[in-house]
Amino acid sequence: MLRIFGLLFFLALLLPVTVNAQEDDPLAFGSTMTGRIDNANPSAVFYFDGLRGEVISINLQVTGGDLDPVLTVVNNQGEEIMSLDDGSGSRVPTIPALRIPTSDRYYVTVGRFGYALGTTAGGFELDIQRVGVSSASGSMLRYGDQVINSISDMNPQLYYSFRAQRGDIVNIRMRRVSGDLDPYLQVVNSETFVIADNDDMLGATIPFDAGIEGLVIEEDGLYVIIASRYGQTAGRSEGNFVLIIEEADNSGLGNSVQTALTLQVGESIDGMLSENQFVNYYRFEARANDLITVRMSRATGNLDSFLVLANAGMQELIFDDDGGGGQNAEIRQYIIPADGIYYIIATRLDREAGTTLGGYRLELQNLGNAFDGVPEGLQRIGFGSTVTGNIDDTTPEVVYAFWGVEGEAVTVSMNRGDGDLDPVVSILNSDQRAVVSDDDSGSGQDARIERYVIPVTGTYYVRATRYSGEPPGNPNTRGSFILVLARRIN
Repeated sequence: MLRIFGLLFFLALLLPVTVNAQEDDPLAFGSTMTGRIDNANPSAVFYFDGLRGEVISINLQVTGGDLDPVLTVVNNQGEEIMSLDDGSGSRVPTIPALRIPTSDRYYVTVGRFGYALGTTAGGFELDIQRVGVSSASGSMLRYGDQVINSISDMNPQLYYSFRAQRGDIVNIRMRRVSGDLDPYLQVVNSETFVIADNDDMLGATIPFDAGIEGLVIEEDGLYVIIASRYGQTAGRSEGNFVLIIEEADNSGLGNSVQTALTLQVGESIDGMLSENQFVNYYRFEARANDLITVRMSRATGNLDSFLVLANAGMQELIFDDDGGGGQNAEIRQYIIPADGIYYIIATRLDREAGTTLGGYRLELQNLGNAFDGVPEGLQRIGFGSTVTGNIDDTTPEVVYAFWGVEGEAVTVSMNRGDGDLDPVVSILNSDQRAVVSDDDSGSGQDARIERYVIPVTGTYYVRATRYSGEPPGNPNTRGSFILVLARRIN
């Protein structure tokens, strides 16, 4: 109960309190702003967003005139954090290390001594640098930060926080550097639910190190790291540790399979491929026998689009380079093999080895179920299917439906299993009219249609039957059969 109360109190401290304030010029870490102070403009205001525990430096340089500057920092409520007139041995003030007390927006004012009543004037340069972050419990971290602290009976748990966006992939490590500390890590969301924890990280140099690898952030928000020890408050180990937080490779929405963007049917979305990101991932849900069309059209640059469709296990099912015309890719009327999640991999020709770059538009269409027009009760089969059946006077034929794509070479074999069956097999078009048939092209009396090329994309049928005899001298045959439908590479 005490731990939960402490966590709630810590979260409350991290939430910024905002007031109505004029939005002036943004001041980014590592940036330099220039300005001039004179009678018309006796002060200039800039702002930056600071995180609790960050240590920053603010440097001011006078670039001309006789300006006698004053440097002031206030928080979002207008409360003064620091104000300086003269620096050490200089009339120009500088702030070498300011620890941010709470996560908030801060305002930096550059003025002159006396402000509106002052008489000096001149140009200035202002820059802000992030020196680092305090190791004290309660500090708010950014990716790439590391802090050093200690776990003891007096302080068995320490809290750190970070902000993350949906799609971020985060690695957090807690390494023991002294004592017998057995580190234990937890990550808690803003609703105080533990979303990840670890005691002993696999493959760690030191067996007792803790680490959370590849944590995928599901929603934007504030997250808390609880750095502790095995057994937490009831534990007995103590010592110093180093805590490191990093953003993993391929972090960000769409940059990996784990963070694939959801693409809805009928939706189009814009994307970009660059030297640093040559592939983007999307996911969608589909049902067996849905007809899916995906288009990837170049929008900018010299991008040579390349599309891949993969199943939930990232097995690549089909790909296309220039099916959309020019350097545009299109997977047209692909029939989904089973209900589930599927992935679209939007990349470029030769993928990682490719050289083209640019923007694209991705579109997903569902053309409906491939077998909507098939008579009820007919079995659907796909390429690579093997089915068995029986032909007799009660069931003289069995018909199966399959989806064929223009240009595909189809092979159908029908072999006798038992009895005296003399198999006959046919491929029928969408009107169920035979377009090709065979009786004895297989071994013995087996039937085989070899490499029939589909003329038009659509629904086709395979009819399995028998050679018709003329009783009483040549009675009809009967027996079981094995039928195989295959797609051949031309």
